[in-house]
Amino acid sequence: MSDTAPQEPSLDEQIAAYQREYRDLDPQVEKVVSALGRLNRRMNVAYGRQLADLGISNAEWEVLKTLVLSGEPYRLGPGELAKRLGLTPAAMTHRIDRMAGEGLVTRDRDENNRVRVIVELTDEGRSKWLEAMRMATDFEEDLLQDLTTEEKGVLGDVLIRLLRRVELTQPDAGGRLTDLD
Repeated sequence: MSDTAPQEPSLDEQIAAYQREYRDLDPQVEKVVSALGRLNRRMNVAYGRQLADLGISNAEWEVLKTLVLSGEPYRLGPGELAKRLGLTPAAMTHRIDRMAGEGLVTRDRDENNRVRVIVELTDEGRSKWLEAMRMATDFEEDLLQDLTTEEKGVLGDVLIRLLRRVELTQPDAGGRLTDLD
């Protein structure tokens, strides 16, 4: 038995096999989408390792990011968090419980409406978010180091056009269709 993982075929090998089985395949289109898929998968693995080094999960990162994106004072209700993350209220409650136990967020009653609960980023949560951003920035700069400033601009513009096309034709593709937590 070998300890090495099975080798993934090269993109050219994959495309050749696809064309053999499906003659209507446009090899240029397949090369782009297959490369994007592989890049996305590898980037997610790298980001996951960075988050694991910080002691947080991708699910926790998403909450931290959402709170930071909400702006100071980095507070949202659990229902709004669930909506923004595409989660069920039950999954959000479970995630908040875990994160509060780890000191990443607090969960308190709203001073103006005692029925309402507010989730707020702690100093520890913000520190983890900042360190994750530093690590991701280093990784991303290394990833794109061989591209010129102009190439980065063109690539960014092209990817935004593709993203807009998906958002136009698949409006629900931005959210989660099922609860994965």
